[in-house]
Amino acid sequence: MNPLTQFKNTTILPVLITLVLAWFALLSTARAVIPAPDGGYPNENTAEGTDAPFSIIDLGTLGGTYSAGQAINNRGQVVGESYTTSGELHAFLWQDGTMIDLGTLGGTYSSARGINERGQVVGSNTIGSGESRAFLWQNGVLTDLGTLGGPSIGSTANAINNQGQVVGASGTSTGELHAFLWQDGIMTDLGVLSGTFSSAQSINEHGQIVGFGEGYSFIWQHGTMTGLISDRFAIPYDINDRGQVVGEAEIDPGTADRAFLLQGDTLTDLGTLGGEGSVAQSINNRGQVVGVSETARKKVVHAFLWRGGTMADLGTLGRNFSNAEAINDRGQIAGFSETASGDFHAVLWTK
Repeated sequence: MNPLTQFKNTTILPVLITLVLAWFALLSTARAVIPAPDGGYPNENTAEGTDAPFSIIDLGTLGGTYSAGQAINNRGQVVGESYTTSGELHAFLWQDGTMIDLGTLGGTYSSARGINERGQVVGSNTIGSGESRAFLWQNGVLTDLGTLGGPSIGSTANAINNQGQVVGASGTSTGELHAFLWQDGIMTDLGVLSGTFSSAQSINEHGQIVGFGEGYSFIWQHGTMTGLISDRFAIPYDINDRGQVVGEAEIDPGTADRAFLLQGDTLTDLGTLGGEGSVAQSINNRGQVVGVSETARKKVVHAFLWRGGTMADLGTLGRNFSNAEAINDRGQIAGFSETASGDFHAVLWTK
């Protein structure tokens, strides 16, 4: 398994709703629990190899020692998750230098996964009973988006477009976990191509949805789910309005997964920062891609920006780890990084 996928499968979720939902949530996002660093690189806080260095802004936390930026809109609003002073993990909205706690629907956990240009935020949180629910946050109000009939498994939302269409995954009445599309108060089951599991990861302004299931990746459009990348392991994480898709795939059999860009029928290996594996997590409408890659240094994993065929190292807040989760059309990048003290903080890369 790609070490980066192992990083993606190690998350700081305090609540495991069920084994299946937990497995889904862990695959969906890259978390910062990694092996102990073996030597940091102080003052490594600018991008390497770019024509103009990026500045890294530490967005702070909600009072705890961990936070992660997971989405950003063109207004520069960043959403993600952070530990609070009481040790709970809560969704946040960062804007104009201030991090706002979005709270929960009665439980102890929430995490924001997407934001649109209207400032609507989606993600996952727990209700009073401890069950997981996809949520929509707007103007200070949290709304429970419900489930596909499986309350014990729950639901989680991964992305929202400017039309207010939300995608994610939910338990069904038969105990399976299926991708969903939520709009105007109705959650629609997108089904599966095979097996019992599917998850919708991203939606663009044309309503095209990408995701993955048991042994397959898919695109859903015009009411139909079809296979996206055949004959290899692949997970698509994002699709832009031009229909370009990015994610991670086994480019060559038996090798580490690599970041890819899919345009039409052409699959492009985006390379690495000198290591074996990489993961592409977001693409903007300019075709700029961000993600995370192993470097040539042992146990050092850095965020990257790929554009025009070149992968640039975005550096860290002082030690070995950083991860770029999302990029907007202005080229601003949200993610998280290991600080000089060894904590992990949400960051904004900007020129």
